[in-house]
Amino acid sequence: MLHPTPPRIVAVDYGRKRVGLAVSDPLRLFAQPYGTYPPEEALRVLQALHDREGIATLVIGWPLTAQGTEGEATAEVARFIRRLERLLPDVPIVRWDERYTSELARVRLREVGSSGKKRRDRGRIDQMAAALLLQEYLARQEPNAPLAE
Repeated sequence: MLHPTPPRIVAVDYGRKRVGLAVSDPLRLFAQPYGTYPPEEALRVLQALHDREGIATLVIGWPLTAQGTEGEATAEVARFIRRLERLLPDVPIVRWDERYTSELARVRLREVGSSGKKRRDRGRIDQMAAALLLQEYLARQEPNAPLAE
């Protein structure tokens, strides 16, 4: 399906109860939170986003341990990735080290003045973590890479 703007890059911060999503702007310079959803709903949201605007790449938070090794959490994310591959077979998936993104998200929410109650809201933290993950990914991309994919 042709889309009027280049497809977006989407980040996913997976969790058993909540999945935080973030999307790039059309020029792929900035990340913005896109919401937090239960895993099954997140799959539907991603399918709808793909159908409506296109997804160039999915960047999935890869939960390595502090020592940089894989553990139980990475196996769980790998299962979610397999579901995404079946749902969106034409979309490349990139595993991106997500160490410390949730803690950075908490700090960022405090910096922007979120109240204590909202700051503790896990959903806000999850979508902010996805946005931080995506912003780091975008910052490391080749500046003049073509947008149409």
